[in-house]
Amino acid sequence: MTIGEIVRVHGVRGDVRVRSLSDVPGRFTTLTQVTVAGPAGARRPLVVRAVRPIANDYLVAFEGIDTPEAAAQLVGSLLEIAAEGAAPLPDGHYYQRDLVGMAVRTEEGKSVGTLAEILPTGANDVFVVRGEAGEERLIPATKEVVRTVDVPRRMMTIRGVPGLLDERRGDEV
Repeated sequence: MTIGEIVRVHGVRGDVRVRSLSDVPGRFTTLTQVTVAGPAGARRPLVVRAVRPIANDYLVAFEGIDTPEAAAQLVGSLLEIAAEGAAPLPDGHYYQRDLVGMAVRTEEGKSVGTLAEILPTGANDVFVVRGEAGEERLIPATKEVVRTVDVPRRMMTIRGVPGLLDERRGDEV
């Protein structure tokens, strides 16, 4: 589970500045180990030596990363923790990893497709749902549209709002 992104090197001892991608309070203060996932796909576990808050970010020191040059190789990488370390969520809230890949259908039982991606927006997230023919539909992640989410069955039911699931193409007049 991704919890942060290394945004730059800080100081001369190999510390890095991390932007939190987690909304769990205290997530970084208890870190002891993370997996660093580099932009090119390389992954490696690192032991966390120290964490301290700085403005809206965190300064993180890792065992074995003792120079700015070594730290610079981590910039752009994501910090991940094991899914078992995830905090429980309140009812009606879900981790993205639990939603992506989920089948989406209407209240009438019609298949819409598979939830392929979640786009953050200012007001609410938007679900990108891909149909069997590869067409994409953008579904607002609101309580008015998303009626049920069944994580164990990997099924989401949405309300067929007029205009949302119309079969005509956007370039037709």
